Amino acid sequence: MLDKLRTLAALGPRNVARVGAYRLGLRLGVHPVLKIEAPLPRGPFFRNNAPHRPSVVATDLWLHEAALFSKHRFPLAGPPDWHANPFRAGARAASDVHWSRVPDFDPAVGDIKTVWEASRFDWLVAMAQRASLGDTAELDRLNLWLQSWLEANPPYRGANWKCGQEASIRVMHTAVAALVLGEVHAPTDGLRAFVKLHLARIAPTVSYAIGQQNNHATSEAAALFIGGSWLDALGDSAGASWAHLGRRWLEDRAQALIEPDGTFSQYSVVYHRLMLDTCSLAEVWRRHMVLPAFSGAMYARLRAATHWLRQMTDPTTGDAPNFGANDGARLMPLTATDYRDFRPSLQLAAALFAGARAFDGRGPWEQPLLWLDIAPPADVLPALSSMTLDDGGLHVLRQGAAVLYLRYPRFRFRPSHADALHLDLWLGGRNVLRDDGTYSYAGTDEELRYFAGTAAHSTVQFDGRDQMPRLGRFLFGAWLAAESVTPITREGAGLRASAAYRDVYGARHERAVVLGSDRIVCTDTLSGNARRAVLRWRLGAGDWKVEDGGVTDGSIRIRVTTDTAVRRLALVDGWESRYYLHKAHLPVLEVESEVPARLTTEVRF
Repeated sequence: MLDKLRTLAALGPRNVARVGAYRLGLRLGVHPVLKIEAPLPRGPFFRNNAPHRPSVVATDLWLHEAALFSKHRFPLAGPPDWHANPFRAGARAASDVHWSRVPDFDPAVGDIKTVWEASRFDWLVAMAQRASLGDTAELDRLNLWLQSWLEANPPYRGANWKCGQEASIRVMHTAVAALVLGEVHAPTDGLRAFVKLHLARIAPTVSYAIGQQNNHATSEAAALFIGGSWLDALGDSAGASWAHLGRRWLEDRAQALIEPDGTFSQYSVVYHRLMLDTCSLAEVWRRHMVLPAFSGAMYARLRAATHWLRQMTDPTTGDAPNFGANDGARLMPLTATDYRDFRPSLQLAAALFAGARAFDGRGPWEQPLLWLDIAPPADVLPALSSMTLDDGGLHVLRQGAAVLYLRYPRFRFRPSHADALHLDLWLGGRNVLRDDGTYSYAGTDEELRYFAGTAAHSTVQFDGRDQMPRLGRFLFGAWLAAESVTPITREGAGLRASAAYRDVYGARHERAVVLGSDRIVCTDTLSGNARRAVLRWRLGAGDWKVEDGGVTDGSIRIRVTTDTAVRRLALVDGWESRYYLHKAHLPVLEVESEVPARLTTEVRF
């Protein structure tokens, strides 16, 4: 109970009160959101007034197959079943009750995100692209699908109205489609009604989103700003107040949730991209509508967030470490690039917030700028260098083609993974030592424990327990605090950095790393209240074999030595999830020892 009280204090009394008031209001039937009503909008919703855009390339997404979580494909014969879980035959969410009566986790439905995914309207963006290039069949198709969605999801009934962020993503993708098709300044009556319908749902519950201290708030604030300013420009009296509310909270959340070094509150690369894409779209919309600029403080945080994502993104593949939660989110899918290619988002954010390109040369990463009528800047950002991002707890060491990331706990916001002192290693675009992802927020208890737990990260686990006790599905207690953090320094021809923590049980782990031109040396010093520890190295694809004191795949050799007896050294089977609802096997080197101990890992490459 004491641990729960401390965690509630760390979450912040005002945030806890916001969430509690929302839930109590729904339970008692008195929340204002329960009183809103609206007629069903009727199409047509879009026409094609797109300007000529040379060099743009439309994607083929949602042409013949549904693309869920940017990974899973399902054949299309017409509009989807908007309430079905396509991953489980016969499973459907409620469609004929008020959204407040739809449960968060219904075993009969499975993961509700599988129902929400098609209702995020990725397909609308893809169809708008093709229609803007003269495909009249796609214009008819997108209007048909929008009417189908509305008839299957009448105002505020069913699972697809349950989440304010899901409604916000629909608004933002609708705005993107309007930009692509040139329909912003003279939209149809049906499109105006569609946007207003959604803003009326989002606005009453924005306080709950603020209390979450995550991307819910940035998404909902951006949707209110975009949609509200749109309606205001069209003479709708409700638009101005929604636009003001959205601008206010977008400013507030950008400065509250983005640290000065650019770290976002969710400690996740995928959620960082979602936040940055959201703010990029808000800025694109502001410029298009010729609205007053956001504050200098907000732009400073967004510039820092852009540089943070650049530190994570491999320039040759576009991939990035699979840090933190990964729910498959991707806003503005304007390119056919893989979900794990972060370059399109980074290039757009760099142009908007840093006044330069993140990547030189021509490539698909330019497409969002071209589609959104943003002129690519002439300048290119300078080369990356090693950096400690201490506000968010991350050392980034660079030496030649090698990049090493060492995470350490600076938790001002709730952590989603027990991953303190996880180490990621990249060699020329190859992720050699890697993180695990999420798989599903509604998985089995075993899956939830594994993917968010310490055993699924390249770090040390004491006595088979997580580094922090789990208090709920999305909440750890006894948040760790970093100790003995040393900044990146030169050590001979290499770079050195370190950090440590002590958990609530009294066990202590200190990790020091040295990155050289052809190797890394990682020293783990274990002490305190624990009897045994397991060091894990999560390995990338390869023909790994156990050899004396470690493993090799022929080109990379990993050897572990210790000052105490090694109880076990083995290559075991683990899991990773690079895409939501997709998991794959990967090899994991486990080295078990007693505590206290000092383990030294040398990775030669």
